[in-house]
Parts: sequence; structure tokens; C-alpha cells
Amino acid sequence: MRTGLIATKLGMTRRFRDDGTSIPVTVLKIDNCQVVSVQTEERNGYVSLQLGSGTAKVKNVSKPVRGHYAKAKVEPKKKLVEFRVSPDAVVEVGSEIMASHFVVGQYVDVAGTSQGKGFAGAMKRHNFGGMRASHGVSISHRAHGSTGQCQDPGKVFKGKRMAGHMGADRQTAQNLEVMMVDEDAGLLFVKGAVPGAKKGWVMIKDSVKKAAPEGLPYPAAIRSVKVEAEKAPVETEAKTDVVEDNKSGNEE
Repeated sequence: MRTGLIATKLGMTRRFRDDGTSIPVTVLKIDNCQVVSVQTEERNGYVSLQLGSGTAKVKNVSKPVRGHYAKAKVEPKKKLVEFRVSPDAVVEVGSEIMASHFVVGQYVDVAGTSQGKGFAGAMKRHNFGGMRASHGVSISHRAHGSTGQCQDPGKVFKGKRMAGHMGADRQTAQNLEVMMVDEDAGLLFVKGAVPGAKKGWVMIKDSVKKAAPEGLPYPAAIRSVKVEAEKAPVETEAKTDVVEDNKSGNEE
């Protein structure tokens, strides 16, 4: 089981197939998604990866959380999410996971917080038909009708569909096809709509109901930070050698 990714929803657009068919797609932005912490079976009792995305101002991060990021040697993140993974799918702390973690044609599950609608009636909230437009109905055209019983049991059962708060709930859109991946820009185009408003956070994972295609990056498509850091001292040493050679030449 591979790790998921944290992304922000940029909005919706459309793409065209070769035959001219218009496909609605949602654009997801993967911004500097790094591994912040690793939970192991020996220390925590389960295996997971803690990922952070975005960049937060230091003044907006509490001191204990600042220390958590300092231990991982990564900048403070705006969003922190934990994903369960298999023991052989653990990624090194500090590694950045790219958008190419998902491939074109793959199916993914996208979870997010749906848009809040406030207090909504039964017709909007539960798709009720409402009352009749005439024949004695004067005020209750959009009412939900009777909710309880008579003396026995004489109450309204829990879970009865009625008017109330709608939206602002965690929802998961399953089996969304990946239409396009732009690794350089960190963009992921998935077919259809995903829950949440624009600039909202979403979590992308491999579909649990569709078989994963062959050739998926395992354990992940990563860009290690340590590899880039190791290259810098080599260049510095080369420059130092040149300076020493010039000094020796001047002395002669």
C-alpha cells in the first residue's frame, strides 16, 4: 500500500479526447509535499508516513510544532496529514514526493471537505418532492411532511431525514481517472468533480476498488533533498582547489 498525497483544488476545466469528446476535469496542485515523520511498528505500533504540504510562516507555527519540523529538517508546512503505508513503502524523511507519483490512466480516490450550505430544507438536503402545488396546500409547499408516529412509539426515530445543517462534511470521490500529469508544474488532472471549494485541501490515494496499473512508482516518485545537498560540497571543493593552485602559481 503506497502513500497518498496532499493537494489543493485549483478549480475545474475540460480536456478533449482525440475524437473531440469534452471531458470535465479538476485541477489539483501538489505544492512541495515532503515527508515530515515516519511511524514504525516497533515505536508506534503501526506504519505510516506524515506528509506536509505548502509553506507556512514561522510566526504562525507554535513552538512545539516548529521543533517537529526542525527535527525533520524541513520548512514549516501549512497542512499536515498522515497516511498508512506498507512496511516496504516507507519513504525517507525529508524526501519530496512529486506529482508523477500517479500515472495517466490510473484511478484514484480524492477526499476533502465539501462546501458548506448552512441550514437547508428537506427538498435541497435530501431531494424530497415536497407537497402539492394546489388542492388545499397553502403554505407548506416545500415542507417534508409527517416525521413521527402516533401514541406507539410516539416519538421521532433517530436519523430521520429532516431539514438541518448541510455540507461542510468530509466526502470521498472514488474511482476518478487521472487524465494528465504535469510534473514540472506539480499539477494533476482528474476526471470529474472532487469535494471542496477552490483552494481547499484534498487527499489523493490509490483507488481501493480498482486494480493499480503496472509501472507505478514504488514506494513513491520522490526527489530526495539529501541528494541535492550532497552535490553542493563537491562544487565547493573544486573551487577551493582552483584557488589553491592560483595561490601556488603566484608564489612561484
